Amino acid sequence: MKPRTLPRLLALLLAGLLAACAVTQQDGTSAQSQPGIAHRSENEIKLASQPQPQPAITQGKPAESILAGALAAPTAPRRDAPKGEMKRDISANKMMAYATQPAPAVYEAIRQQPQDDRERYGQLKDNPVKQVAEAPVSTFSIDVDTGSYSNVRRMLNAGHLPPSDAVRVEELINYVPYDYALPKDGRPFAVHTEMAPAPWNAERILLRIAIKGQDIAKQALPPANLVFLVDVSGSMNSADKLPLLKSSLKLLVNEMREQDRLSLVTYADGTRVALSPTAGNEKATINAAIDALRSSGSTAGASGIQLAYSAAQQSFIKGGINRILLATDGDFNVGISDNRQLKSMIEEKRKSGISLSTLGFGTGNYNEAMMEQIADVGDGAYSYIDSLMEGHKVLVNEMTSTLATIAKDVKVQIEFNPAVVKEYRQIGYENRQLAREDFNNDAVDAGDIGAGHTVTALYELTLVGGKPSVDALRYAPQASTEGPRANELGHLKLRYKLPEASNSQLIDFALQRNAIKSLDAASSEFRFTTAVAAYGQILKGGKYTGSWTYADARQLAMNNLGKDKFGYRGEFLRLIDLASSLSTKATK
Repeated sequence: MKPRTLPRLLALLLAGLLAACAVTQQDGTSAQSQPGIAHRSENEIKLASQPQPQPAITQGKPAESILAGALAAPTAPRRDAPKGEMKRDISANKMMAYATQPAPAVYEAIRQQPQDDRERYGQLKDNPVKQVAEAPVSTFSIDVDTGSYSNVRRMLNAGHLPPSDAVRVEELINYVPYDYALPKDGRPFAVHTEMAPAPWNAERILLRIAIKGQDIAKQALPPANLVFLVDVSGSMNSADKLPLLKSSLKLLVNEMREQDRLSLVTYADGTRVALSPTAGNEKATINAAIDALRSSGSTAGASGIQLAYSAAQQSFIKGGINRILLATDGDFNVGISDNRQLKSMIEEKRKSGISLSTLGFGTGNYNEAMMEQIADVGDGAYSYIDSLMEGHKVLVNEMTSTLATIAKDVKVQIEFNPAVVKEYRQIGYENRQLAREDFNNDAVDAGDIGAGHTVTALYELTLVGGKPSVDALRYAPQASTEGPRANELGHLKLRYKLPEASNSQLIDFALQRNAIKSLDAASSEFRFTTAVAAYGQILKGGKYTGSWTYADARQLAMNNLGKDKFGYRGEFLRLIDLASSLSTKATK
């Protein structure tokens, strides 16, 4: 068949089908009199008689088969279809427009369809290069979230590159535990710094700030009052959502002790307490309540959060761990669904001493922007569970850091010395930036550190004498190159509060220029961190990594795998390979 003949024929067929439908309506033939559907209920007949959406166009099918499917008789939508599913359907008008175009235009329309246009991510702009003469002070909140890493892994495993806004470099770095020294001075965490040249630009120096939290054995944790807040709405009806969620929660239940208490709150069209506070050693009772969870209805998430806080308050343990674990795909569509309103509500609730962490599940309608932000304001952490192995990592291997907070409102501030540093750029932490005055304001919220957590932050520096990215100010004041502080690269300060305190404590010390090492002389942990930072930046477009490639990042990582107790670093190499392969495919 000639290419131009096919669209005309299909258009005629569609017109004939519409005409036939019109004749049927004029004859007054009812649904009950049509062959094959006399057995349907009255509700089913009403549902079938309503205008139905056309099948969605999917990538990879020949144009002939797609258009043939569009001409097929419409069917009633599934009653158990996840909410929002029809948003991706192509309208009948758009299908008619495709039918009247040559076949190549159809293929182009298919190619341009987004792989998933319903997932929501917060907009991120890379931190810019700043001149020390203009802005010598950088202030930010620490971040212990790791959800971006496993979410990006999910997309790579599905065969496509992640959108830039889904890649938060600091979360990729912090996903892997590092062998940093524990605190020895009685503080809840230790701070380490290290400096070496950036492998992607010999004119730059990387400054690494590393935090290692004091570890606590699981059996030494204070009693825990946990509330599982579980989304059982219709959108959770897929294997990677509610079934995976239930299996993951059971892993945590296996770790609970007699002195712990667990409540189960669910939400869909409404909210309910599915399990009142139950001792952690009553595992059969808890697991039976989890097994009974079923998905249906819409999503009244805000009401669920309110009920969860109420349940947590009723069983509050003074001096214990009081935490809500919100497990959902984040698709709130009943009640409060605006991120700002949700954040305001949770900011108010956290004053009660109850923290909130989020566990993200699923694909398609996943609202990561909401999940990450409400965990931040809820004094908790955001994790994305893409497999039962990840559920085990978050809820078993890292149980103490997931549940037990050892320091809260942790802020970092660096003042760079203009006599030594000309420019700086922070890698990652774009949505954790704070105003300079926020550092000393104990009323300003910041990130918390859990027991055993490792947190890493990187800066890329241009030293005086190096090639700058930004032209120098013509009338900038001249920095002094003499005196006792002439060799100081900068002044590093951290503020934190103990879990029950309202006033912060200060850690501060100077960074010395002569501490800069060659990359080969830097620690293996520093070099592996650098490889992950390069990978994350290249995933986002490689704006600052020059000619460095995935292969370069892989080689640096492979040479610095260390002990790799849980195999996370070996898996990271495979993710680099996937990203590299998909990037090559996308450019062809």
